[in-house]
Amino acid sequence: MNDSWLNDPAQLWSDYRPTRLLDLPELAQHCGVRRVLAKAENERPLGNFKVLGGMVAGLRALSRLTGARSLEQLRQACGGRATRPRLICASDGNHGLSVSAAAQRAGAAARVYLPAAVSPARAARIRALGGEVVRVDGSYDDAVLAAHAAAARGDGVLIADTSADPADPVVADVMAGYGLIARELHAQLRERAHERPSHVFVQAGVGGLAAAMAEGLHAQLRLPARIVAVEPRSAACLAHALARAAPVRIDGDLDTCAEMLSCGLASASALAVLQRHRVSALSVDEAQLSAAPALLRAGGGPDSSASGAAGWAGLLHATADPALRDAHGLDADSSVLLLITEGAMRE
Repeated sequence: MNDSWLNDPAQLWSDYRPTRLLDLPELAQHCGVRRVLAKAENERPLGNFKVLGGMVAGLRALSRLTGARSLEQLRQACGGRATRPRLICASDGNHGLSVSAAAQRAGAAARVYLPAAVSPARAARIRALGGEVVRVDGSYDDAVLAAHAAAARGDGVLIADTSADPADPVVADVMAGYGLIARELHAQLRERAHERPSHVFVQAGVGGLAAAMAEGLHAQLRLPARIVAVEPRSAACLAHALARAAPVRIDGDLDTCAEMLSCGLASASALAVLQRHRVSALSVDEAQLSAAPALLRAGGGPDSSASGAAGWAGLLHATADPALRDAHGLDADSSVLLLITEGAMRE
């Protein structure tokens, strides 16, 4: 069916505008590189990049379900049913917020499975958008299993951002939503006459954002053209997956201050893309993740969280270690792009 109307971001948000691309010379000097650029994804509606993926995938799923070919038709179709369609997902917070926003925009319902460790403030944000919150006694990966089981029972339409199936169409829709970031970057780098970045340091999680950036930006990078996915040392599922060429659930409690990256199993959908583009993984410890937001802010960057500033934490770690600098091809001529994926959370 034709859902091309969802390719226009103004259909998703009436006040759409690209997030800023910041030039941060103090951070570049601190790291001994030529330039540090930061895409301020904290400026998105709802305060994080996840709104792109969950919104696009959720509306596409409802469009397929109802046959609607515009937002107006979709609202009419959802409102005209005896029982509102329901979107289901698992989340550490932000994906569930986005899926709930998609449901609200279409006049549908949403149910979000959250692991026990997710803060009350993040759960409250989901409820404020009309999403039903179901707490899961376990990790994010346990919440993923609970959401899959609910969808299998017929409780709703699953809007997953991770999958064991490399060809999962919904996960592909989520990553396509993230692709808007790359499209904005193409225009911003061209309009501002910036030199092409040589490196991208991006948060890992299950790998979806890193995969979308690898797919969307690879042709824009200059040599050595490195994309580095940064993850907490306590939740380094992407490094395990890349090393084994397959998603493998890691052991441990996945406890990290970068709570949006507390994932134990990489997405097969993302992994296939990451392998094709030879993306590498870099793990950082809790002290580095915890310190990153304040250092980012002091250098003129956005007010963010440990999760949102994880790419910056990875760059700090890599440039402070001569062996890692060499391994990642970082030198005084490097131009590094960071994604600041969320704003600071206020409890």
